Amino acid sequence: MVYRDTIRQQDLNKAADVAMKDEEIIRRVIEGDKDLYSLIVRKYNQRLYRIGLSIINNDSAIEDVMQSTYIKAYENLDKFKFEAAFSTWITRILINESLQYVKKQEQVVRREKYITPILVGTSAPQPQTPLMKVIDSELKAVLELTIKKLPEKYRTVFVMRELENMNVAETMECLGLTEANVKVRLNRAKVMLRDKLKSYIKEEELLQFYKPRCDRVVGNVMEIVNAVA
Repeated sequence: MVYRDTIRQQDLNKAADVAMKDEEIIRRVIEGDKDLYSLIVRKYNQRLYRIGLSIINNDSAIEDVMQSTYIKAYENLDKFKFEAAFSTWITRILINESLQYVKKQEQVVRREKYITPILVGTSAPQPQTPLMKVIDSELKAVLELTIKKLPEKYRTVFVMRELENMNVAETMECLGLTEANVKVRLNRAKVMLRDKLKSYIKEEELLQFYKPRCDRVVGNVMEIVNAVA
């Protein structure tokens, strides 16, 4: 059994290496080669993670939504007509699953508001996790340092308008600038801040679905797929 599993894994690795097209994988899965479906899961984990998270904004729930997407896609593979790209098809399923999750959560919140007595004043703030506190602290330090590195004429306008909430007229009067100059300098400051922050946080490093989570989703999905008659 171990030997056969090893040979099977080698077959999967070869299939991944030659970059089988989605259509070929799907046809072979429909014909009974279920194990190949793991290639689909690995291929689209990153995309589904980012898109799903952008909708539900709940990292602890995203894996469940992704898994339900893969299972629903698997159960409906025979309905996929190859008229559109498979990537588009499965992304639509993910979006629908994410929206359903959000809708259910909103219903839960409405029920809780109905059942729970309304407290006087504003609702209690959500507690910050240690990680959130670290991130907030680090981002604050990075932003402060980046603002300090702006050229003075841009930094001053940015601080007055964005941090002190001074209106354009006040800023014009204090700095002896025209309205156009104030707006140009503020926009320029924002562009420079964005460019400087990009060098600190690489876009490709954001919202990564790292390998342990990828392996977990693949394992969970394939366990269910292989249990289907």
